[in-house]
Amino acid sequence: MAANDMKAAEKTYTSFIGTLKWSVPVILLITAIVVVLISS
Repeated sequence: MAANDMKAAEKTYTSFIGTLKWSVPVILLITAIVVVLISS
């Protein structure tokens, strides 16, 4: 794998992990709210 490909892969991975860190808790919060609303 060329050095440029590795740099691009690292950038993509870092961006993906950063997005995941914020999206998972938000999705869990929304899911919890929906479950509470449905159960009441």
